[in-house]
This record gives sequence, C-alpha cells and structure tokens, in this order.
Amino acid sequence: MSRAAACLLVLVAACTSASGNAAGPTTTAALASTTTTTTEPATTTTTAPPPPTRVVIEQQWIAFGVADDVTLHYPSPRVERIGFHQSNNEGARRIEALDTGIPATPMETRDRLSDPQSSADVVVDPESEIRAPVSGTVVSSGSYDLYCGLFDYFINIEPDDHPGYRVKVLHITGLNVGNGDRVVQGETVIAPTARQLPFASQVDELRTVDPAWPHVHIEVVDPSIPNVPNPGSGYENC
Repeated sequence: MSRAAACLLVLVAACTSASGNAAGPTTTAALASTTTTTTEPATTTTTAPPPPTRVVIEQQWIAFGVADDVTLHYPSPRVERIGFHQSNNEGARRIEALDTGIPATPMETRDRLSDPQSSADVVVDPESEIRAPVSGTVVSSGSYDLYCGLFDYFINIEPDDHPGYRVKVLHITGLNVGNGDRVVQGETVIAPTARQLPFASQVDELRTVDPAWPHVHIEVVDPSIPNVPNPGSGYENC
C-alpha cells in the first residue's frame, strides 16, 4: 500500500471512531411541582351550660320585713327566697321588704281585697326547724282546713312590737308551742319543719331548681279590721 493510501485509511478510521463516540442529544424534563392540600371538615364544640344550682343564704334569723311597727324575722337560718302575695284576710298589713341579699319578689294578684304584699311566703330548707318570727305570746294555735279538706297547722302570736296585732304563721308540720306560751324571736322553736304542700303553690313558680322547697306563710293582722269573705280564696276551686 502506498504511503498516501495508508494515510487515507487512518483518517477514515479516526473519523469513524469520532463519529461513533459522539454524545447524542440530551433531553432534560423538568417535573412539575405538585402540592396536595387536605381540608378537614370544620368541627364545632358546644359546651352545655352547667345545671342550675339552688342558691341558699345562711343567716341568723335576721329581719326581712316590717309591717306597720312589727318587725318580722326569718323563721329559718336557711332561706332560698320570699314571695309576697295578697292575704285572704283584709286586716293583713302591708309588709315592706328589707334588703337582706335574699330574693324578695311580689307575686301576681290573687284577685283579693288585701294589699299585694300583705303576706310573705318564706321558702326554707325542708329540714330546718321553724323558730318564732317575732317575740310575743301565743294567743291561739291548732289545725284548720287549708283548702278543700286539706288540713294545716297555724300559730297566732301577739307581738311585743304591737300588742293587739296577730302574727300568723301557717304551713308547718306540727306545734312545738301552745296557747299562752311566751316565744322569743329567733330562739323559740315553734314547729318541727315547714310543710310541703300537696299541690303547686304560687311561690313554687319562682323556683330555679326542682324539687321546690316548702315555704312558711307569715302575715301581720289587725283584728279590728273585719275580714269579709272575698273571691280568690281558693275554696271556689273545691
């Protein structure tokens, strides 16, 4: 082989080799960035209000009202509230409430002829003994027909504050005193406990907790004023 042909063969081989080892085209694929968002359903938490509780204020038989010149004291050391209403006796005097921190509420009319605050229903602890709301002398006591054959006990006290008046106490479970006995406000136990009446009373509507506690009815009566039978006594429903 001539020298020129040899050179030609070397050149062709080199070109072929260079062509075989040449890098092919490069493709770069950029992957799209993906973001996954998960939305949780909204939750609402409702907190139930706490159950109502019975609010009872303890005191040492303090004064709660004044009728003319007669000062009345709580008959129990544990009182929930007072409801004022019309007495069934026209001689019952208006009771002006004193601020003791215990709720005192005038209740709706009973269509009677007496003052709207001529009686006080004092709601008390059913287990507490009942003490005299005034100092004085027991002039009458016993049992009577409350409504429609339902009996109840009563005590009438002639108060030292106003001789001749009567402080009437009703809705009690018995009598710890008798006629002629001397009683001292806040000291003398006049009855075992308050009576739980066998029907819903007007003051029960003011309760915040069941069951309703019993109440002691207290009023101050001027016996010189005639007690005329009037509507709204309750007997018309018998």
